[in-house]
Amino acid sequence: MKKLDFFQKTSIRYTIFVYFTVSALVMILLIGISLYGRLSAQLTATIREENQAVISQVNLSVDSYLRTIMKLSDSLYYGVIKNADLSDETDTVNSEITLLYDNNKDSVSNIALLSKGGDILSAVPAARLKTGMDVTGEEWFKSTLERPENLHFSMPHVQYIFDNSENQYRWVITLSRAVEITQGTSTDQGVLLIDIAYGSLQQLLDNVAMGNGGYLYLLGSNGELIYHPKMQLIDAGLEQENVLTARDYRDGNYQETYQGKQRDVVVKSVGYTGWKLVGVTPEQGFSLNNIKTRLFMVFVVAFFLFLLAVINSYISSRITAPIQELEKSVNALEAGALDTKVYMGGSYEIQHLGRSIGDMAKRIQALMEDIVAEHESKRKSEFDTLQSQINPHFLYNTLDIIVWMIENEQKQEAVKVVTALARFFRISLSKGRSIIPVKDELEHVRNYLMIQQTRFKNKFTYQIESEPEALGLASLKLMLQPLVENAIYHGMEFMDGDGEILVKAAIEDGKLLFTIADNGLGMTSEQVEGLLTGKTHGSSRRGSGIGVKNVNERIRLYFGEEYGLFIWSEPDEGTTIQIRLPAVPFQELTKEEKS
Repeated sequence: MKKLDFFQKTSIRYTIFVYFTVSALVMILLIGISLYGRLSAQLTATIREENQAVISQVNLSVDSYLRTIMKLSDSLYYGVIKNADLSDETDTVNSEITLLYDNNKDSVSNIALLSKGGDILSAVPAARLKTGMDVTGEEWFKSTLERPENLHFSMPHVQYIFDNSENQYRWVITLSRAVEITQGTSTDQGVLLIDIAYGSLQQLLDNVAMGNGGYLYLLGSNGELIYHPKMQLIDAGLEQENVLTARDYRDGNYQETYQGKQRDVVVKSVGYTGWKLVGVTPEQGFSLNNIKTRLFMVFVVAFFLFLLAVINSYISSRITAPIQELEKSVNALEAGALDTKVYMGGSYEIQHLGRSIGDMAKRIQALMEDIVAEHESKRKSEFDTLQSQINPHFLYNTLDIIVWMIENEQKQEAVKVVTALARFFRISLSKGRSIIPVKDELEHVRNYLMIQQTRFKNKFTYQIESEPEALGLASLKLMLQPLVENAIYHGMEFMDGDGEILVKAAIEDGKLLFTIADNGLGMTSEQVEGLLTGKTHGSSRRGSGIGVKNVNERIRLYFGEEYGLFIWSEPDEGTTIQIRLPAVPFQELTKEEKS
């Protein structure tokens, strides 16, 4: 409400200035946010493409590196071991293995040929196994012999098999494969072991950048970390990495939440090994430089705000000056001075508006007079329409009863019915008046009840009571008859036993009260509500057609909203309808109606 009052009291010049400025500022912000979002999306897409390319390139390097080692393994097996007889004392096998080792010693730490029993048949540069070392109990040795068709890569570990002080603490990845050894006329299984220098593989993966703040790591086929830039911290338990979920990823791009942070993940499988290269870029690595972007946006907004303030100030003053003059004229018209000369300057629209307001001022008085006259005419027309809704079925049925009585030589009863019918219509007409005395309204309903009692062969009894003081008060014409009719047709038509209807007029607390009570079938609260709202028929299909709803509307239309009908009813308990009217003498209200 305070905001509404503020805008209502603010000048149009200031309002136009503020609206133009705010609208333009909002558009600038929306454009800026849209551009920022588009640039961020393009940056994200670019970084992801670059990360995918980097991972693919690194994967090619690692794959090429491992294939080189696998080719070395094939050369050792198929070029040296498979064609050699190890029982030959010339020891050509060891020399050829040494030659191959010398050609690859930058990436290979040890090459060894082991028998099925775990003995060294040839080893370069290592000479022997460590004291007490039984390789046949090692898991990698068992797996190699159990699956001779595969090449087996171990996880990174410190070389612990060979007794060589120089290589004692070197990190290696062991490649092992089952080979066929020939010794004289017998052949048996053996194991070819190649210790890959971990440092040579690490050099391929170090210093690979994945976006802003990104990195990559290498997983084994079972989810073990082969390489990570923070490998030592992870081994010490100071850092953690997502290996449980990452190992289940297929090749492609993913978004994940790890340790409460969003990050982008690129996965690529490494050839034959089952290893996976995983590139990680944190969410902030995809965003633009926040500080520079914000400073730029602030500068743009400030610059445009300055331009807008100057332009809008000029535009608002040009627009509002004629409007302010027109406002003064409208204020004078609002105060009641309809002959005020209306300002007609400014732009074409303001001039046209001024002429229209001037013409409107001239027509206001005539329209007001027309509205008052039309309202009075409408009220009278509504009264006449409501009062004239007398159903011809009632007249037809009454005449039919009279004919039947005459034919059956019941002349006295026929005279009574004809007399009651004449009085009924005389009061219904009442010289076109809408207001009649209470005594006439009661006489009207008495004649109606007498006719209906004759028609229904005394199926019900009725009683009409009135306080003497109430007979001279003013009442609305044709008010009781529709309600009594409703009691007969709806309350008693299908009931067992005799019906009773009580009509009573009394004065209470300065109000005229009519009560219509019956001992009929009664109604539910929904039916009562339907009578007053018109959602159900207010009278019988054979009744007058005026209905309960129309009676209630007539009373409120003529006397006000505090007056009208009030209904109390329960199923099988009968119905009571009370009409509340102001207690006004008939003569007094008739004078007001005539005036």
